[in-house]
Amino acid sequence: MSSAFRVPRSGLAQPWDRAHRGRTSTYDRGTRNDSGARMNLTLLVWRQASGSASGKLVRYEAPHVSPDMSFLEMLDVVNEGLIQKGEQPIAFDHDCREGICGSCGMMINGVAHGPMKGTATCQLHMRSFKDGDTIYIEPWRARAFPVIKDLVVDRSAFDRIVAAGGFVSVSTGSAPDGNAIPVGKTEADMAMDAAQCIGCGACVAACPNASAMLFTAAKAGHLAMLPQGQPERRRRALSMIERMDLEGFGGCTWHGECQEACPKSIHIDWITRLYRDYLTAAVTQQAESAAEAAI
Repeated sequence: MSSAFRVPRSGLAQPWDRAHRGRTSTYDRGTRNDSGARMNLTLLVWRQASGSASGKLVRYEAPHVSPDMSFLEMLDVVNEGLIQKGEQPIAFDHDCREGICGSCGMMINGVAHGPMKGTATCQLHMRSFKDGDTIYIEPWRARAFPVIKDLVVDRSAFDRIVAAGGFVSVSTGSAPDGNAIPVGKTEADMAMDAAQCIGCGACVAACPNASAMLFTAAKAGHLAMLPQGQPERRRRALSMIERMDLEGFGGCTWHGECQEACPKSIHIDWITRLYRDYLTAAVTQQAESAAEAAI
């Protein structure tokens, strides 16, 4: 994989930046085509046969694209044309196509999920582009998200972070009655805000450090807001951050790119809450260890 396509976008040039330097950008958030007229687009798509193979951008023409198509529907049409010509279709992740499952995800003109803020790739419509546009499409770029094929990356590192502590232990019987423990309206609303995380990985792809702190904070934070999550709150913070570091994600340095890219608009305030729990747990653990050693 060429290192030219691993440059973070925090003030440094991406391939599509260099290709369009000196031109007026048509890719700013909010640019729309509401005329209803069909568009002819040029796609430059990252093609990579496997994780061990080298990859490159390949040019495809996408004619007569309806502005009412979703971005993934446009790729479906391109793939149908490739299959008819006996070529390999473009591999990309998708499932629900409703912005819920988190399967879809790609860099579109250097922006995670594309130009519409608070929108997953599957919910992005082609009216966000204009006739004649050139669109660069690449996979997430992070050491912890190795490319499997084309636009598909391995995001199982997220599963291992959740398995390290993103749960509430129930020792016996079936799930307790949901109304058995009262939860305040404010706490419930905040928990739901964090629980919206769909695990797409856009926060990692957008971060110059490829940090997974926003994902980890959201998965730990929604449990920390509920009474059921209190007994394991400190251990959860330690375990999940430790697992995140082991997976090779970078550290958070407060660029804020994660919250801008998040399709659910999860705020970085959740990271401060996780850091608070982590520091409290680390100090407590150290004091307990010192006390045990003194006995």
